[in-house]
Amino acid sequence: MIRATHPFHADPRFLLEPFEPAYLALHRAGALAERVTAGLRELEDCCACPRNCHVNRMENQTRVCHTGRYARVASSFAHFGEEDCLRGWNGSGTIFFSLCNLRCVFCQNWDISQQTVGSECPPEKIAKLMLDLQREGCHNINFVTPEHVVPQVLEAIAAAIPPGLHVPIVYNTSAYDSVDSLRLLDGIVDIYMPDFKFWERETARRLAKAKDYPDRAREAILEMHRQVGVLKHGPDGLARRGVLVRHLVMPGQSAETEEICRWLAEEVSLDTYINIMGQYRPTYQVGQIGQDGGRSHVRRNRQAAGKRRDRSGLRGSTSSRALAFRSALGGMTPPWIGQSKPARLLDRPSYDGIQRYEFAGCTGTPGYYSEPRSTTITREKTRRCEKAPIDFLEP
Repeated sequence: MIRATHPFHADPRFLLEPFEPAYLALHRAGALAERVTAGLRELEDCCACPRNCHVNRMENQTRVCHTGRYARVASSFAHFGEEDCLRGWNGSGTIFFSLCNLRCVFCQNWDISQQTVGSECPPEKIAKLMLDLQREGCHNINFVTPEHVVPQVLEAIAAAIPPGLHVPIVYNTSAYDSVDSLRLLDGIVDIYMPDFKFWERETARRLAKAKDYPDRAREAILEMHRQVGVLKHGPDGLARRGVLVRHLVMPGQSAETEEICRWLAEEVSLDTYINIMGQYRPTYQVGQIGQDGGRSHVRRNRQAAGKRRDRSGLRGSTSSRALAFRSALGGMTPPWIGQSKPARLLDRPSYDGIQRYEFAGCTGTPGYYSEPRSTTITREKTRRCEKAPIDFLEP
């Protein structure tokens, strides 16, 4: 059992103490192995995500996600740029999966999501990454872009429990998830973190080549909420169980933000926690278009989005910083906020193709980074973008 050592005067409605990760009870009951078996059956005629490609990934057949039998891991590190309730003081143990089932034209992680990078990892290897991150002191294991590799995630969790995995599991997703896959995760994932991107089908078709995205995202978030409920935390301010919704504010999309906030408040829960994110920048296929004016536009939209969220009655923040805690902790900010440690890419080459990072012992505002990159668009990056090997789907 995990018990907090730094008590805060938290709203008891959003407090979970004592706490044990959900997967441990499932493992003791002997039901986890059945979930793994069911997940692998899903790969034989793949319907692991809403693309429903119906290829046999167990025999390394691929289609939209370009991922076969084993998940491909791009990077693994203690992330200090996530929400405060996830990163805490030791970081969130992120494992970034390569490739994606969406084709977002603005993707800031396009060099991971739209290119074949990293290395294929059997479950034992992913389990070792999880245990290494736990050993470093990370507060949770944070699977990023796992929508297309849910069976492989199940295998890795099952492999990591006997050697001693005991921290919460975060499922960090675009929300383009299969409900059947999410049901396999019931009683395993502690924290769901869906990024609800679009409300309108036409917007989703135009920007992500997935016109059914809004429908699938709503179904997925309702299933996530059914499993874990609203976000709850320990007395130390760390998230322990529940749904934390992200929404990226983009130019010209403020009306969709309002619809998303209204739906979350009315159809999910008024206590749904939502982080209004403002780190959009014109990148990937958006290229240089709107680069100069994009940030000021997003700042204005984010302010408007925060007001819309407040009118909906939802709790949350307009950044991933200290505001994200104040409503849940009764206005008190944990003392470790602001003690973030920026990442530095390790100079030595990775022996297995998985990029790792180390952190300097200095303070500062964390950035959102998953791979080393400049915040500006360079000519080299534009050339690489044009040569991205994964074709877009037809509208």
